[in-house]
Amino acid sequence: MNRTLTGLILRPHQKESALIRMCERKLHAPCRYFRILKKSLDARDKSDIRWVYSVECGTQPYTPPVRTFEQATKAPRVFIVGAGPAGLFCALRLLDHGIRPVILERGKRVEERAQDIAAFMRTGVLDPDSNVQFGEGGAGAFSDGKLNTQTNDVHNRDVLDTFVRFGAPAEVGYLGKPHVGSDNLKKVVANLRADILARGGEIRFCEQLTDVRIRGGRIDEIVTTRGSEPCACLVLAVGHSARDTFEMLLSRGFAVQQKEFAVGVRIEHLQEKIGRAQYGAGYAALPAADYKLVSHASDRGVFTFCMCPGGVVVPAASEEGGVVTNGMSDYARAGRNANSALVVQVLRSDFGSDHPLAGVQFQRKLERAAFQAAGGGYRAPVQLVGDFLADRESYYFGEVKPTYAPATSFVPMQAIFPRALTDAMKAALPDMDAKLAGFAAYESVLTGVESRTSSPVRILRGANFEAEGVAGVYPCGEGCGYAGGITSAAADGLRVAEAIAGRYL
Repeated sequence: MNRTLTGLILRPHQKESALIRMCERKLHAPCRYFRILKKSLDARDKSDIRWVYSVECGTQPYTPPVRTFEQATKAPRVFIVGAGPAGLFCALRLLDHGIRPVILERGKRVEERAQDIAAFMRTGVLDPDSNVQFGEGGAGAFSDGKLNTQTNDVHNRDVLDTFVRFGAPAEVGYLGKPHVGSDNLKKVVANLRADILARGGEIRFCEQLTDVRIRGGRIDEIVTTRGSEPCACLVLAVGHSARDTFEMLLSRGFAVQQKEFAVGVRIEHLQEKIGRAQYGAGYAALPAADYKLVSHASDRGVFTFCMCPGGVVVPAASEEGGVVTNGMSDYARAGRNANSALVVQVLRSDFGSDHPLAGVQFQRKLERAAFQAAGGGYRAPVQLVGDFLADRESYYFGEVKPTYAPATSFVPMQAIFPRALTDAMKAALPDMDAKLAGFAAYESVLTGVESRTSSPVRILRGANFEAEGVAGVYPCGEGCGYAGGITSAAADGLRVAEAIAGRYL
C-alpha cells in the first residue's frame, strides 16, 4: 500500500535524496517506490526559506496503470483551426479516441517560426503570419512557458503530465509554479507534432481559414487559402490575435460578444534586485525570484501578469504598423533583467462602441499609437518609472537597460494611453512598491504596449461546446474567450475533444 506524505521540509542547501530517507523513517522499511507530487517554495520568512514537498512512497515497486480510451466509431473528419495549446491538445485527445484530425495552421513550424522571429528582432521586418502570435505552438511558445493556472480543472493534471511526457523537465509535473522555458517549449511542440503525425493526424502549415459555409444551421464547408472542402466538424482554436477570423465569423452570423481585458506596459528591473527583495541575502542559492502583484489603489484593478524572471521583452506584433510587447525567458532564467506585464483593467465603456469587435479596435488604436510615437520601424516606446510618475520625459537609461529589440525610443506613456489608464498605473506603482521593495524604483523601465493579454471577444457556445446557432462548430481555447494561458487553453482543448468524441462512442 502506497502512502502520501505531506509537509516534508528541505532547506535550500539540502538534496532531494534526503526525502527518500524521510520516507523510510515513516515506512519503517526500505523505500522501493517514490514520487514527488508537489514542491513549492515557502519564502514568507526570509530567515527560514524552505522547500515544502508532498510525496507518494511505498515499500513495493509500483507502476501506474496505463490509461485507455474508448474508441469512437463513424466520427466525421475533424478540422482544427490553430496549432496552439488548445488545438494541439484537442488533436491529441481526438487521436486517443481513434479520431484522426486535420490541423490548419496559418503560420509555420516552430523551428522556422523561431528563425522568422529572430529576423524580426534583428531587422524590424515583420511577417504577419509567422511571429510571436502566429505559428505552431501559439503565442505561448515564445514566452516563459508558465503552466500554473488559476483554474481548478480536472484536466490540468493531464496537461502537465503530457508536457513532461513530450520533453518538458520532470519537475513541471509537481512544481507549485511550473515553467517549461521558451527553449524547451520549442522541443516539446516539435515532439507533439511528431506524435500527432505518427498516429495518423494531419497538420497543414501556412494554410489559413478564410471562410465557412453554413447550411441549415450547420457547418457544411470550409474555405482556406488553398481552396474549399466539405466539413462537418470544425474546432476554432484560433488564438487571441486572429482578428481577421473574428471578423469573418461575425459576418457569417456567429454570436460574437465583447469581452473585457487588460492593457498596459512591460516593466523591467534587475533580476538581482528582485531576488534580494523576495528572498533576502540568500537569493543566489534559490531559483530566479518571481512576483505577482495586485493593486486597488484606484477605481481600476491593476496587476502584474506573465512575469518572466531573467527574461527579455520581445516584439509581438502581428499586424503592420503596430507595436506589441510580450515577455519571454528560457528555462534557466539566467538573464540580467526581470520583466512582467503591468496592466490595467479595460472596461467595455472604454471601447466607445457596442460593436462586438470594439475591443479589437481599442487594442489596435494603442498599438498604432505606440508605433507612430516611437518613430516606426517597430521601435518600442520606453520611459523610466520615475519620469512616468513625475510626468517628465526620459532622456537616458540608468542601471536597467531595456531588452526589447529591434530598438526603443523615449516616449511619455501619457502620449499613448488614455488618461484613465495612466492615472491607474501611477496610483498602482507606489502601492506595489510597498509590497515589493524597489518595484517603483526610478530607473526601472516601462516598455509599451502590452495589449494582447487575452482575447477581446468571446465566441458564444452552448453546454455541448457547440457554437450558438451553428451546429458542428466548436469555439475553443483562449482566442474564443474560454481560457487564459497555456494550461487552461490546453485543458479546454481536451474538453472540446471529449465532447466531440462523446457523440460517437
